[in-house]
Amino acid sequence: MQPGTRVLVTGGAGFIGSHLVDALVADDVDVVVLDDLETGLRENVHPAARLAIGSVADDSAVRDAMNGCEIVFHQAAHKAVLRSVEHPVATDTVNTHGTLTVLQAARDLGVRRVVHASSSSVYGGAAPLPTAESAPLRPRSPYAVSKLAAEEYCRVFADLYGLETVALRYFNVYGPRQRPDALYAAVIPLFIDALLNEREPVVHGDGLQSRDFTYVSDVVTANLLAERADAATTSGGVYNVAAGNEWTLLDVLRILGEQLGLQPQPQFVDPRPGDVRHSRADASAAQRDLGFRATVGLDAGLGRTVDWLRALS
Repeated sequence: MQPGTRVLVTGGAGFIGSHLVDALVADDVDVVVLDDLETGLRENVHPAARLAIGSVADDSAVRDAMNGCEIVFHQAAHKAVLRSVEHPVATDTVNTHGTLTVLQAARDLGVRRVVHASSSSVYGGAAPLPTAESAPLRPRSPYAVSKLAAEEYCRVFADLYGLETVALRYFNVYGPRQRPDALYAAVIPLFIDALLNEREPVVHGDGLQSRDFTYVSDVVTANLLAERADAATTSGGVYNVAAGNEWTLLDVLRILGEQLGLQPQPQFVDPRPGDVRHSRADASAAQRDLGFRATVGLDAGLGRTVDWLRALS
């Protein structure tokens, strides 16, 4: 993007979106953030970005924020699997209807490209490991269903209307600004917070479930690469964004214990409904078509996250 290009980041006050906004501002891009601040935080938004408060499910709010933008990075979503199990309609309203609202506004307002944040949850844990984009899709939660529906809307808008779209399937993103005090907090900040405060970290299940943990700066890089990738190759497509590794929750606790100089004593509780057992990506398509390769290993990423949470407390 040229300096001064106007872009919209939906969900730009949230965990991933705010890091993306920081990177865009550093490139002298004119950034508009649309966020309802339900889970995002005003203080996450870079002061050089313009914050518009509203929902992606609100057509007028979306159009007002998007007017004059060349690119849309669509990060806004109800993200937690458990939240979607408890509130499936609210999840669908934001994730499916909200994405359709963003795409229709982008088509009408002459946006060149929408980069959409999807999720590895669309695979549902049924696909072979490592999982390529061509693997069977079997969502196991309302959240995963909504993400798959949003992907299909992106493909259809590329096919029918010529709106350039690229969907990125994130695998277990973690890093600074992912807060342990959120209502549906992710496992890594919860683990770190418990260990820093001398509490037993809670493990749902036996702790041997595995994930392809991906540091947030690598996800930001993937978004920036997706914005500039060749449309003839990528438009309407989906790409795994991941490190391509597999770590159990007990591995994460072991590494954190080594970094903090203690021996974690986890408390094991019942598994969460809708969670998959194992997850690991084949990210070769993103490397081939986007030029993406994750660069931050789990040890380094956890260390940076520990430093941020320690400073927060």
